[in-house]
Amino acid sequence: MGEPSGSTWMVDSSGRGHHGRIGHEVGVGMFDGVAVGYRFERLEPDTPPTRPGHLVNVPDHSDLDPGDRDFVVTLRLKTTHKFGNVIQKGQATVPGGNWKIQLPNGRATCTFRGSKGTIELIAPDRINDGGWHLVRCSRLASGVYLAVDGQVVAAREGRVGTIDNDWPVSIGGKPDCDQIKVGCDYYAGDLDWVVIQGAPVPGTDASGPADADRW
Repeated sequence: MGEPSGSTWMVDSSGRGHHGRIGHEVGVGMFDGVAVGYRFERLEPDTPPTRPGHLVNVPDHSDLDPGDRDFVVTLRLKTTHKFGNVIQKGQATVPGGNWKIQLPNGRATCTFRGSKGTIELIAPDRINDGGWHLVRCSRLASGVYLAVDGQVVAAREGRVGTIDNDWPVSIGGKPDCDQIKVGCDYYAGDLDWVVIQGAPVPGTDASGPADADRW
């Protein structure tokens, strides 16, 4: 997510070709003295109209679906706000399940919904303090794990089954919403990178196996 201002495509730096379309309302090439990334301005929740230009969308691909394998999503964010869906693939009722990372009440929340059920984990502490934070959401054979800044803060054993839908990866909110019956849950804050990996990530950084998509 280091593209210069004016860019319209988020480049998958892994070389796997899963590039994302950047909405015209997303600030690109934003620099805060520490990192270069994207900025998502605050929008009033549950207030029409919808703002699809607030999103970055990556087209559907099997690489981006957990299926029945280990699957890890890691991102770095900075915000002072207390709501918003940061990244997701699918929504709560779509066939095939869904996954997402969101920030209700400023607390990182990780959700995997599959053919055998749903596991949702909520971090105990808020991270909407205006500093950069690393959030990692892992669905492994042993269960689901949520880590913040390199420390596991929530975990639950169990398997949710297969997750495989035909929706895009959406960054910054929901792609299918009306702000009346279905809120768009637009994220407000900064992001400077996202990594999606189809296997466990060793350590606390963004390194990992070859089958990873990096933005």
